[in-house]
Amino acid sequence: MFHFDKRRNDPDSQTRGFLSKVDTYKLYPVTEVRGRLHSIAVKAFSNKMVLRWGICGAGFICSDFVSALLAPPNNVHEVVCVGARALDRAQEFADRFGIKKAYGSYEEVASDADVDVVYIGVIHIHHVKLSKQILKAGKNVLCEKPVAACLSQFLEVQQVAKDCKRFFMEAIWSRCNPIYRKIKEEIRSGNLGEILHVQCQFLVPICNVDRINKPELGGGGLHDVAIYTIQLATMVFNNEKPVKITADASLSDQGVDLNGCITLTYKNGGKAVLVYSTLFQGKNSAIIYGSKGKIEIDEPFWAPDSANLPSGKITNEIPCGPVPYNFTNSGGLRYEADCVKTCLEAGNLECSEVTFADSQAVYHIIDEVVRLTGINVQW
Repeated sequence: MFHFDKRRNDPDSQTRGFLSKVDTYKLYPVTEVRGRLHSIAVKAFSNKMVLRWGICGAGFICSDFVSALLAPPNNVHEVVCVGARALDRAQEFADRFGIKKAYGSYEEVASDADVDVVYIGVIHIHHVKLSKQILKAGKNVLCEKPVAACLSQFLEVQQVAKDCKRFFMEAIWSRCNPIYRKIKEEIRSGNLGEILHVQCQFLVPICNVDRINKPELGGGGLHDVAIYTIQLATMVFNNEKPVKITADASLSDQGVDLNGCITLTYKNGGKAVLVYSTLFQGKNSAIIYGSKGKIEIDEPFWAPDSANLPSGKITNEIPCGPVPYNFTNSGGLRYEADCVKTCLEAGNLECSEVTFADSQAVYHIIDEVVRLTGINVQW
């Protein structure tokens, strides 16, 4: 079952939209969270820096991200401030997590001298502008996906990051999951043989969410859910450009895509068949077929806690945050945050798990699907 509340029409709450039941992992009592999380001194961990975060947005995904940040060991990340369009929403969010500073604008987050890196979790139509603004303010940025509507917009953000000499990463968090890392390693080692076929589907009933059905809010399933299936295919085929892309989508009366099917064909004859829908619930798993075996990624494939490899089943622990998650397996966002920390400690301006080239490969496909289907993209 999917749960939505009145905040779904608030731009700060227009995050992923595919809500699950509250995860049943071990959680700290909320009564122990309020006002206490940051009363404990944050100390350096193994002589490494504590990464200080600013949060732009106060919606569901920002809540999940912060809860994952504060999962044990919680002495490696610190949330310095949160900003939203309205101060009262930011203050409510800050009170929930014991964050010391709340701002009524994103500009104040960007200018906070105590912030090392900013997480952008607002509705995606603002991602390009806000990413540029925060990078130009001298801050490192982790921006939720999709960063952009198309490749050209992403390249604009990429160039600003390079010009400003600041770290930038699109938050394709699946890539940071230990299971994804193991899958990537298995494929690159040749243990799977030649990749023949990728089958993946993302099916969730979210078509009534404003962020999905209104083109002016970046509506449609392609940028919201199909991007997860596309990133899996580009990872498996190592960013190789498909020699052929075919796509079909069912459009609403406003021209946004409600569901669709994308087929990618590669030079060796390998294919990826990617199915997505915002109309109904389905099994959200994925299978990678190779000439020597297959990999089955259990649902949800974008944030798995288990997968079956030719060598056997592998599992992954989902970090338990202090505040219940809104989305399935959101504790996995901690792995993404840890990747950012590792990069900044090493002085890297790109993450090896989600490089600029990785994002470019995804947007190349998105651009072609939009062209083929006639999806109304207004942002």
